[in-house]
Amino acid sequence: MNKHSAMPAGQAARPEEPGVPWVNPEIQHLVAWRDGDIVVSVPVKSGTTWMMNIVHQLRSGGDPDFESIYAEVPWLEFVPKPGVTPVELAAGIDAMPDHRRRGFKTHSPPGPLPFHAAGSGTEVSYIVVVRNPEEVLASMHPFINSHTDAWFELWKLDKAMVAAPDLATFFENMARPMIRDVVFGFVAAWWPLRHEPNVLLMHFQDMKRDHEGSVRRVSEFLGYEPADSEWPVILDYTSFPWMKRHGPKFEGFLASGEPLLDPGAMVRKGKAGSAREDGVTPQMAAEIRRFGNEVLSDGAALEWTYSGGPVPGQGR
Repeated sequence: MNKHSAMPAGQAARPEEPGVPWVNPEIQHLVAWRDGDIVVSVPVKSGTTWMMNIVHQLRSGGDPDFESIYAEVPWLEFVPKPGVTPVELAAGIDAMPDHRRRGFKTHSPPGPLPFHAAGSGTEVSYIVVVRNPEEVLASMHPFINSHTDAWFELWKLDKAMVAAPDLATFFENMARPMIRDVVFGFVAAWWPLRHEPNVLLMHFQDMKRDHEGSVRRVSEFLGYEPADSEWPVILDYTSFPWMKRHGPKFEGFLASGEPLLDPGAMVRKGKAGSAREDGVTPQMAAEIRRFGNEVLSDGAALEWTYSGGPVPGQGR
C-alpha cells in the first residue's frame, strides 16, 4: 500500500476546527510515510498533548529539556502562517532525520488521515485517545477562547467567528456539529479498526485512573523497553503536575512568531468527570447523547466513548 492508501468507505470526519485556514488535513496525504512512524490520532481536547508527551518520553527514555513538544511530535495538519503550502509542509516532514522513529499529532481519523493496515507495506502505529464528549465540550470552549487576538489578526479573521462569551452560546452557535463529527464521527471511523494489531484505542478516563499502567501499555504497544532506572523520570515527566509546571513546552506551535494560544491554555486541568461543574447542562448532555445514538450504531462503542474501560475486541 502506498502513501495514498485507500480509506475505509464512509469514515471521514471534520478536522479539529472546521473552516479555519491553519488546519489542513491535505498535508498528511502528501507525506512519505516511513516504517516505524507513530501517529497520535485524538479529537480536539481529548488528551492529544498528553499522549504526544508520553510518546516522546518513552522514545527518549525521559527528556526534561526539549524546547517544544511540537518540535518533537509535529502536528500533521498545522499551517504555521499564511502562504505556506501543503507541499512545502510535507517536504519539511519528509526531511525529518531518520535516527529515531517519527511521532506525529493529528486530529483526523481514517479518511482524512491515511491509514496503513499492518502488513500492508508501511508499518505505522496508531494511538487513538477518546474522551467523554461532555468533557470535550467543557474543555473546548475555554480552549477556543484562548486563541490570541494576534493569531486571528495574522489570518485576517474575526475571532468572534469561533469564540463565545459562555458555554451555552458556544454550544448553540458552534459546538453542535463539532461534537457530533469530531467526537462521535471520530470514534465511528476508528471503531472497526480496533482489531488491527497496529491500532491502540485508549480512553482519557482510564489514563487518569491509572497513569502508570497507561504509560506502560503504550510502551508495550510501541515496543519500547525503558530501563528500570528510566521509569521514574518517564512517569514524572508525563504527569499533569510536571506538564503544568512546564506549560511553554506544550504551547509553542513553531508558528510565525505570533502566539497562537494564551499561556496555560494547552495543559489546563486534565480532570475527568467535571463536565457538569464546568457548565454542561442536562439539556446539553441529552442532545450530545442523541448525537451519539445517531452516529454510533454499535451500543458498545457509544458506552465506551462515555465511560472507557476495556475496548471490546481489542485484545490488549
